[in-house]
Amino acid sequence: MSRLLRTVHTRLRRDVSFCRRLRSAAERTISSSLRRQAEERDGHVGALGKRLQDTAETLIIGGGCVGVSLAYHLAKAGQKDVVLLEKSELTAGSTWHAAGLTTYYHPGINLKKIHYHSIKLYEQLEAETGQVERGNSNKPAVGFHQPGSVRIASTPARVDEMKYQMTRTHWHPTPQFFIGPEKVHELFPLLNMDKVLAGLYTPGDGHIDPYSLTMALAAGARMYGAQIYSPAPVTGLSPTLDGRWDVQTPHGTIRANRIVNATGFWARELGQMIGFEHPTIPVHHQYVVTATVPEVKALKKELPVIRDLEGSYYLRQERDGLLFGPYEREEKMVLQDSWLRDGVPPGFGKELFESDLDRIMDHVEMAMEMVPVLKHADIINIVSGPITYTPDLLPMVGPHQGVRNYWTAIGFGYGIIHAGGVGKFLSDWIVSGEPPYDLIECDPNRYGKWTTAPYLCAKARESYGFNNVVGYPKEERFAGRPTSRVSALYDLLKDKCSMGFHAGWEQPHYFYKPGDDVGYRPSFTRTNWFGPVGRECKLVMEKVGVIDLSPFGKFIVKGKDSHKLLDRLFANTMPKVGRNNISHMLTPRGRVYAEVTITQLAPGEFMLVTGSGSELHDLRWIEREAADGSWPASTLQAIRISYTGELGWELYVDMPKMAEVYQAIMEAGQEEGIDNFGTYAMASLRLEKGFRGWGAEMNCDTNPLEAGLDYFIKLNKPADFIGKKALQEIKAQGLARKLAYLTLDTDNIDPEGNETIWHEGKVVGNTTSGAYSYSTQQSLAFGYLPVQLVTVGQKLEVELLGRKYPATVVQEPLVLTEPTRTRLQKKAKSRPRFGREGEKEAEGDGQNRRSRSDGVSGDHDTPLDVNPVSWSGEITENANAAARTKTGNLFRHIICLRCREKFKDASHLQDGIHTVDA
Repeated sequence: MSRLLRTVHTRLRRDVSFCRRLRSAAERTISSSLRRQAEERDGHVGALGKRLQDTAETLIIGGGCVGVSLAYHLAKAGQKDVVLLEKSELTAGSTWHAAGLTTYYHPGINLKKIHYHSIKLYEQLEAETGQVERGNSNKPAVGFHQPGSVRIASTPARVDEMKYQMTRTHWHPTPQFFIGPEKVHELFPLLNMDKVLAGLYTPGDGHIDPYSLTMALAAGARMYGAQIYSPAPVTGLSPTLDGRWDVQTPHGTIRANRIVNATGFWARELGQMIGFEHPTIPVHHQYVVTATVPEVKALKKELPVIRDLEGSYYLRQERDGLLFGPYEREEKMVLQDSWLRDGVPPGFGKELFESDLDRIMDHVEMAMEMVPVLKHADIINIVSGPITYTPDLLPMVGPHQGVRNYWTAIGFGYGIIHAGGVGKFLSDWIVSGEPPYDLIECDPNRYGKWTTAPYLCAKARESYGFNNVVGYPKEERFAGRPTSRVSALYDLLKDKCSMGFHAGWEQPHYFYKPGDDVGYRPSFTRTNWFGPVGRECKLVMEKVGVIDLSPFGKFIVKGKDSHKLLDRLFANTMPKVGRNNISHMLTPRGRVYAEVTITQLAPGEFMLVTGSGSELHDLRWIEREAADGSWPASTLQAIRISYTGELGWELYVDMPKMAEVYQAIMEAGQEEGIDNFGTYAMASLRLEKGFRGWGAEMNCDTNPLEAGLDYFIKLNKPADFIGKKALQEIKAQGLARKLAYLTLDTDNIDPEGNETIWHEGKVVGNTTSGAYSYSTQQSLAFGYLPVQLVTVGQKLEVELLGRKYPATVVQEPLVLTEPTRTRLQKKAKSRPRFGREGEKEAEGDGQNRRSRSDGVSGDHDTPLDVNPVSWSGEITENANAAARTKTGNLFRHIICLRCREKFKDASHLQDGIHTVDA
């Protein structure tokens, strides 16, 4: 038995009283000590030492690294009257005991920007604030170490995962390299290389002293004019009629124009003061610190941080020893779920939990196998402290729907690396009135009443235990499902399909047939869903398909000023009564904040339909603009619209009647071959038709002109809609990039979005979404490119799983929408139209209908004779089915409008020059 294991078992027999006090707070040595008791424990609040000011522009509640970072950034941006209230002392909560890891890496896209801004801030913070360690003016105060990091792959799936992540990184400014075993060993010579297949190396990664970081941020905040008060616990929150807040403390009341909840694991309690049950929960996280390890001390430079993904732990150098922290499996990890019921114990702030190394012994043994010097190391400290989790592990960042001027910066499982970037992100948003870039995955409004305590606990366990699982495309996680958000069709369909999770809803991804390989089979290449999805695309193109669209958000806007309000909010003109259109809400800078289908049901009464997951995100934006609007429950009808590009209807029915309506439709459609289809098929079909998707082709990072949404933007309408002036300026200046439509020559893999686009060995752009086109038998993608590279026929490369595949810019769409095909077919029968006139007619299909619609320009007839709704479903019609080819990829008799030759197969479209007609 090694010295490490003997030490571990010895310590397991001891009481938590072995914990010692921390040495000097500025020392880098981590200690699992009980810090001095907070004054609140005895029911007393200490003196502030200065008078509490009466008003604040922004009042931040919580003095951890995130809250202090926001105070720093707001004050630095020039905002006056920035106030931060801390209930005990700065860093109390999760900040003070954090391991302090920093990394550019994130598997997502938007959070890479957060990590990047954090590291760049930490690199210069010490020089900016002048912070030096107490008693040592020659030693850096922030304690920022940047030895780099290496993520270790020890299975083939991990190697693929790294290649997958590399293709999503090249178009970002963060440095990252896929390296072989020799380079891994060169960077970390203490590794046992027996299982190492590859590594992902990120220079500039490292670790930072959380206490010193927070103190430096606080010094900077004060330097720029912010006021920090502690101890100053918040005892009450009262909204005022004009949208401000009265914030009560034992020292008096401050009236604030806005408040920000940055209270860490107290976030739930603060939210309860105003009626919110924020889905956050503390998790026990442990890490171990060793004494000096001779082999480490002998090294000439600091070791990089390693993350052994199969072992599910991180390890870094700590002075001349090592620090390692595991993420145990969900069945072994511990939630502090009693705090959901009873609240955080009074006085808890710089305390720790009792360690339990039995829980992590599997990981300890794997760490010793990977880093053999650990076998002979002595443990000097064991830290078991609370960190905060949300159900999906991502923080809740931004303004909250339902109340005015209440913001959150909570739920940080990795607060140190997020603090700098989130502080700047929120500061920019507060100062400018719009988010600086898209961060929709962290929107606090992604949760709702369906996010119950049992769901929160189940998902937090899963998220913690899955910290280092392989991150596949189209990943599904099943804990806590289903929630209360199930449609009336769920029981009818659940055993026939693979369900996906969308904003709490269960929604079919694809359906099974006898003989199919069923179940969840994650892969980086095409897997068991590929064949069934093709079958469903053929169904929709040739027969009749039905899809459950319950996750769509639905709400009503009505009243005497409703038209005026919506005209201000949306860049499109409002539809006439009985008609609908696609409209976009823009930010003041002219970015696309939301895409909504609007139908005017009656004079002054509008129904708005938005995508799954953006319901409260969009509603909050509308509420902000409406001074006294009311937003009752959904009351919707039937809409002549389709995201597949095939003629269809979206039916909105009362939930109790939904199953009855569905079964009646399925029975009536038997002779037409009616069947179900899922969201995977819908994604493929919408790409074939050149339809954009919100959150992919358009978001707060893009303007509608570069996204090709010109048709929906009415710059000449009288109303001064939000973003109009900015768009006029953008149009006058000209675009630097545009959205392009690409075909790819791939093998067993397809793009999905966020892949790197190359041209002549240089990174020139990124894809936004992608799929396989079953109609044209090739891979498709949208991607942003410099304007000089969007010419039809332009040759490029798209990187997929470490390989660059040939790609070509083509004329969109590859498959015309059904209304356009029908219209052209009728015209061809009466008067064949070749040359430029007919060519223009076909091209208009791509130019005019680039979003969720049925392919018909302008407003659409909308019968209004269907019951009120709480569900939506789509039915595609069997129009001209007999005239379609067996593969459903257009018509049986096709003539190219440009070359006037007969269309033979999908290869006729490969060069992107040809359009087709019957």
